[in-house]
Amino acid sequence: MAGPEVLVVLPTLGDRLDSLKETLETVNLQRADLELTLVVVAPPSATAARELAASMGAIVVDDPKKGISDAINCGLAARTTETYYAWVGDDDIFRPGGLAKLKRILESNKRAVLAFGGCDYIDVEGRTIWVSNAGRLAPFLLPWGPDLIPHPGTMIRLDALEAIGGFDSTLKYAMDLDAFLKLRKHGSFAFTRDSVSGFRWHPDSLTVANRLNSSLESESVKRRHLPAPLKPISPLWQYPIRWASAFAAGRVNAKARAL
Repeated sequence: MAGPEVLVVLPTLGDRLDSLKETLETVNLQRADLELTLVVVAPPSATAARELAASMGAIVVDDPKKGISDAINCGLAARTTETYYAWVGDDDIFRPGGLAKLKRILESNKRAVLAFGGCDYIDVEGRTIWVSNAGRLAPFLLPWGPDLIPHPGTMIRLDALEAIGGFDSTLKYAMDLDAFLKLRKHGSFAFTRDSVSGFRWHPDSLTVANRLNSSLESESVKRRHLPAPLKPISPLWQYPIRWASAFAAGRVNAKARAL
């Protein structure tokens, strides 16, 4: 009998119980369309979160407390029969049928190592304030422009993810960008413009609260992957991209305040 095909990794510190419950519910809704393993990575001290996750069918493993990348890698180590990886934050959501849609895309394109869909930016009440669905533009921009491939709402072949060594533990904000850039050598990226996930936009989101630090780390990662002749001149486009990203974030904040 075949086992689960999708490994969903959910790291949490255990301090967002209300949103964590909603996230777990949206993961479990995916079980109507496919078999999955949900791994929740949490500190031993997060008793309430661990009990909640276990009550909703998750495998709970201890957070190594070395950063977000190590937490995700710890979840990846729980792999058994799974072929695909998906990530979700403890305040993000999957749209109904989202994982099944991404899985079908990868199954229909054997050269693709990554599939991504649209991602709704939602406020604390769950209302959509912005939609990211760049489609084929996102892989084109990835090496030098903004990262428009949403980590929640991305599915990756686990064999390819293991081939690149998982996520770089030295990175705090741009570990997904770094992984995406490495994965380009292993196959193509496929997409759907349909929204498959929701990213919660609020002040204490890691990349929202630390916008400048996130931009600086992203720029460093992209520079690392550039051909050597282009590295010295990368500031020519990095500064405009940083400004454009900050401008876009400001517009999202304005829409959130208007709601």
